Amino acid sequence: MTAPAVPAQAEEAIEAVEVQLGVLFGRARAIWKDSAQRIHPDLQPVGYKILGSIVRLGETNAHILAQLLETDKSVLSRQVRMLEELGLVTSRVDERDGRARVLTPTPMAIDKVRTIRSSQQERLRDLLRSRPTEDVRAFASMLRLISED
Repeated sequence: MTAPAVPAQAEEAIEAVEVQLGVLFGRARAIWKDSAQRIHPDLQPVGYKILGSIVRLGETNAHILAQLLETDKSVLSRQVRMLEELGLVTSRVDERDGRARVLTPTPMAIDKVRTIRSSQQERLRDLLRSRPTEDVRAFASMLRLISED
């Protein structure tokens, strides 16, 4: 069975979306890199993503982070060690599983991540406030559609 023909204008619109998604993902990587540098010059973007997840979760363990971020455990282990050395994360033995460690953000990490997120969120809010509410709702619907499996 062949797929129905798609009008050329629809194909062009879809291609424009694909291009803009690529630009958006590139921008996200640049933001993670900048955010990591604002925390510490040696912190990698993946380290910032890990730290941001720990701050958001409050406390967690490496196994959960590896699944959540789809990150190799060895990369995660190195980054968590660096976060500990920088005083951004503490770890303790998990009382339920002595082999696992519970990771908790320090107050300094919470402050730094919240400050960075706040400035990023304000920029996004300013941009979205400048658009008609219907456009913002449609944009949210499209993002939801793209995010679904």
